[in-house]
This record gives sequence, structure tokens and C-alpha cells, in this order.
Amino acid sequence: MILPVYLYGSPVLREKAKDITKDHPNLDKLLADMFETMYNASGVGLAAPQIGKAIRLFIVDGSPMDESEEGGEDTRDFKKVFINPIITKETGEEWPFEEGCLSIPAVREEVWRPETVEVTYFDENWTKHTEIYSGIKARIIQHEYDHIEGVLFTDYVTGLRKQLLRGKLNRIIKGQSSASYPTRLQAKK
Repeated sequence: MILPVYLYGSPVLREKAKDITKDHPNLDKLLADMFETMYNASGVGLAAPQIGKAIRLFIVDGSPMDESEEGGEDTRDFKKVFINPIITKETGEEWPFEEGCLSIPAVREEVWRPETVEVTYFDENWTKHTEIYSGIKARIIQHEYDHIEGVLFTDYVTGLRKQLLRGKLNRIIKGQSSASYPTRLQAKK
């Protein structure tokens, strides 16, 4: 089932998400719905807070960003579920990349992030992993991880760029934005 994506201004996007347990109700259905929602919105990642659930869970599928045919990064098989993830290390030089977010439609900004991450997480079978990712894969993980920490990519934008964004963000909060996928603006608590 395709779920609505919660938009900028929804309080759930600013909450620090909570861990879940193996007996989390209907987890398989939730994961299937999250993948369907992400694909419907042409995303490469989706975190549970983006569908209104303040739990430490996100999914990724980097295949749309695959550059292996041009000699770039191979992200064809980068489809994963991250449950209760913890980024244990970020290393390497910070590099810029223009990021967007399903919760902030029609806004893209350059964000600088470290090149490599080490992350410990459980997969959908509750198998624990500790893995190291670099490049685009690391960036996708960092972006989605931020969501479960209550951080949005626009928080990294500074100075004049942030001033220029303010109008677009205010329009989203007022419900004056459109997206090609179902969205929802959660009322302030």
C-alpha cells in the first residue's frame, strides 16, 4: 500500500526515533509498504518518520543512482533495510552533493558530508551487521539516518542559501506545495 509522505513542518520529522524490537507489529507489511511508497515517489531512501512513525527504521535502494556504466559507482544491488541503525564512524574528506528529500518536494541543495560511514544495524531478518560504505551509498545512509535523528538535509544549508530557502519551506508548511505522490502535513502538537 502506498502511504502518504509527511512533509516539512510535520513534528514527527523532528523527533528522535525510538528503537524497535523483533516483535514490532506487522513489520513485514510495513517494510513492503515503505518500499512501495518509495518506488511510487521515485526515491532512493525512505525513513519511518517520513511516513509518520518515529521508529529507528529506514530503507534504501540506490539502483536509480547507478553510474557503473559510465565508470562511476555501482549502486545496482544497494537495496537494504536498516533497523535500529547506529553510525559508529564517519571518516574521509567531506564532499558536496545536491540532495533532495521526499518530505521537502521541489527543494534541492548542496550538502557536504564525510565520504565514508561505518554503520551497525539489523536487517529485516534481525541479523546484525557492521558494514562500511563510501560515496553515494554512504550519502544515502547518512541522509536517511538523519531522519531518524530528527535532522533534515536543509539543516546543513547555511547563510544566504538558507535565507533563499525560507520562502519555499514556508510554502510547504502552509500546504502550498505539490508532489507527484501522496503527501500529508501533520498538524503541530
